[in-house]
Amino acid sequence: MKLILNDHIENLGERGDSVVVKAGYANNFLLPKKLAYPDTPGNRRRFEQEQTGWEEMDLERRGAAEKLAGQLDGTMLAFERRAGEKDVLFGSVNVADIARELAEKGFEIDRKRIRLEHAIKELGSFEVVVHIHRDIDVTLPVRVVRPGEDPNAAAPEFVAEGALEVSEEDEVAQAIEEGIETTAFHVVSEPEPEPEAEHEPEPEVEAESMDADELPKTDTDSDPR
Repeated sequence: MKLILNDHIENLGERGDSVVVKAGYANNFLLPKKLAYPDTPGNRRRFEQEQTGWEEMDLERRGAAEKLAGQLDGTMLAFERRAGEKDVLFGSVNVADIARELAEKGFEIDRKRIRLEHAIKELGSFEVVVHIHRDIDVTLPVRVVRPGEDPNAAAPEFVAEGALEVSEEDEVAQAIEEGIETTAFHVVSEPEPEPEAEHEPEPEVEAESMDADELPKTDTDSDPR
């Protein structure tokens, strides 16, 4: 069946696109929900007349999606599951579980908007994508722990950004107050080399001149010949 899409349909097209779909999909889903019209000249004119109203409605939906994305930001989903020695779950965490957890936190999200590649079947940290709007996705951290474990303590990667830096600053401040020298703040200056002493040239000793009579006599001089 040939239809004109009246809205963005994922994996099918954008509003205004002319598409061909199976009759069952058209009659049971697209047409009853007014997501599409049969592609006829009359419906083409109808589509153009409704364009302005649709754009206003789409802006409202986008604004609501952006608000929801801001509320979801930073939300962590935690699940307790029994597991074996190799952290393999006795069961799983699937899209339905995630939708229920979001509902308990006050977020009613259609399960079709939750993107999970496969059911989670082991302990650990994972991510799930919530497709709020055609242009807006929110990635949420998911933590699966054993019953009784603290998901926050077991997942240091979810500590708020900047917490580590604050901790280091507090530690340094405490060290300074206690007078502890730390390598970060105690700089050892190397002693400057002492200048080499200048050696004064030794005075030259002038040879004293001797008279001929004062010169030592040799055996040749004492020979009467």
